[in-house]
Amino acid sequence: MKKIFLLLITGLTVSVSHSQEVSDAVRFSQDNLTGTARFRAMGGAFGAVGGDLSAISVNPAGSAVFNNNQVGITLSNQNIKNNSDYFGTQTSDKDNSFILNQAGGVFVFKDRNPNNGWNKIAIGASYENTNNFNNNTFSAGTNPSHSVADYFLAYANGIPLANIANIPYRDQFYEEQQAYFGYRGFVINPASNTDGNTQYTSNVPAGGNYYQENSIYERGYNSKVSFNIATSYKNRIYFGANLNVHVTDYRRSSIFYESNNNPLQPTATISNLQFNNDLYTYGNGFSFQLGAIAKVTEALRLGLAYESNTWYELYDEVSQSLYSTTQAASGPENYYDINPNVVNVYDPYTLQTPGKFTFSGAYVFGKSGLISVDYSIKDYSNTKFKPTSDAGFRGVNNDINDQLTTNGELRVGAEFKINRLSLRGGYRFEGSPYKSGTTIGDLNSYSGGLGYSFGSTKLDLAYSYLERKSNQGFFATGFTDGANITSKLNNVSLTLLFEL
Repeated sequence: MKKIFLLLITGLTVSVSHSQEVSDAVRFSQDNLTGTARFRAMGGAFGAVGGDLSAISVNPAGSAVFNNNQVGITLSNQNIKNNSDYFGTQTSDKDNSFILNQAGGVFVFKDRNPNNGWNKIAIGASYENTNNFNNNTFSAGTNPSHSVADYFLAYANGIPLANIANIPYRDQFYEEQQAYFGYRGFVINPASNTDGNTQYTSNVPAGGNYYQENSIYERGYNSKVSFNIATSYKNRIYFGANLNVHVTDYRRSSIFYESNNNPLQPTATISNLQFNNDLYTYGNGFSFQLGAIAKVTEALRLGLAYESNTWYELYDEVSQSLYSTTQAASGPENYYDINPNVVNVYDPYTLQTPGKFTFSGAYVFGKSGLISVDYSIKDYSNTKFKPTSDAGFRGVNNDINDQLTTNGELRVGAEFKINRLSLRGGYRFEGSPYKSGTTIGDLNSYSGGLGYSFGSTKLDLAYSYLERKSNQGFFATGFTDGANITSKLNNVSLTLLFEL
């Protein structure tokens, strides 16, 4: 693989790619349930209902259900708590964030000619924060057998010592850089002192019982700006389309710490170390949606929608550092600070996330309320890093195909109206995108809310609770032990709507 270098005064380098992982693909393929308070309170089950600014994000035909122009804005407060279990040690961490969740408007143009069946055109535009990445996770415990040295060994074995020791860090490939930290920090040792050496050994004392901490701090968002057009035929059949522009901005800082009290050796061995990794991923993407709603009877409505693959162009920036302490049986502690002060800036690459089909049904009880159900299908194994011919992406694409699967998402919502007051409730279930069902587990969410109409102004409030379990390794290579995480998310959303 050809490697390109560009040295800037800020200490950045540019190269082809670093080690993308399956978890990266899943992160940008998943959407959380966001949108207006009414939409959230009813579990997002709006594919056959329409008439809501966020319903358009499920089925673009939903804007043609509007009878009047409408604009609105939604603010949300999200609190997420992560409970961790790492080899029997319980820890927890949490994060609270306040975001602009949704904003948009729909403008309806009616044809007053009674002989024209195509009597309405709706045009809309909206912004939605489709995934809020703000999250903190802390795990700690004593690993009975595995050290993070296994991570450095997995990268180092097979790389000549001369490549690690003599080539400047900024000119090394990603695999060589990982080996560089292990070698310079004395976490691993070459099996011999010849430049042709391809095997390394751990410099962490054997015996297990390694105390380990892993802290992860995530910030950022996925957002979507949608441009919508829809029409209706005799107010019985509705058709619509969306063009979507996606923007992602994701930052992840992880700090891994390991120490041990195993007996000291005649030669210096690792007593403790800290390995820091900072990842910044940003870029934009494009997708489109098509949808239809049929009013089978005055009460029964059916909907069908398709959301295309999203094609992202992404950029990655990575910086790393390692701090270690060694000590021999008869000698002082030695401290090593391995910080190249370099940010690796990689060439852009394409991520294709999977498309989605949504089947919907709703029953409307006149002006008293409604019950609605949506079911969506998404095949996560169709996620691909591109170009697929790139040797650096071939392996992770094979892993995606082997590890990920098709999952279903069920959303159920209900609304009951008492004059100007609306009471709402919802339920959402989403299956795991992984074949194992444990790397990221099933999702269960419950929601409720209320709304009040002041005439041309409406105010809606929603509360939702989400719980999901996961077990992802602290590292994807070599050292793959991870904690069992139970994530609990509480969200409160407030929407203000105006009919024009």
